Amino acid sequence: MAKLIINDKEVELEDGARIVDAIEEMGVPIGCSNGVCGTCEVEILEGMENLPEMNDEERDLGMEGNRRLGCQLTITSGTVKLTY
Repeated sequence: MAKLIINDKEVELEDGARIVDAIEEMGVPIGCSNGVCGTCEVEILEGMENLPEMNDEERDLGMEGNRRLGCQLTITSGTVKLTY
């Protein structure tokens, strides 16, 4: 099981799960859910190694460093801590 932490809230997810539903329930605003609008931009504080490489949608919106689109992420394993 993987663990997702957002602003002191924690949730366990299956390894390889998309995080979009969990982060929406935890307060991250979700717009289109397709990686087009950028509404769900999050900052990865810990656990970048537990996420896949940046995808085309994220690159097209200019994401770099520890900024990612929450609607595009899966948590491969381990713990990921983020903020928005």
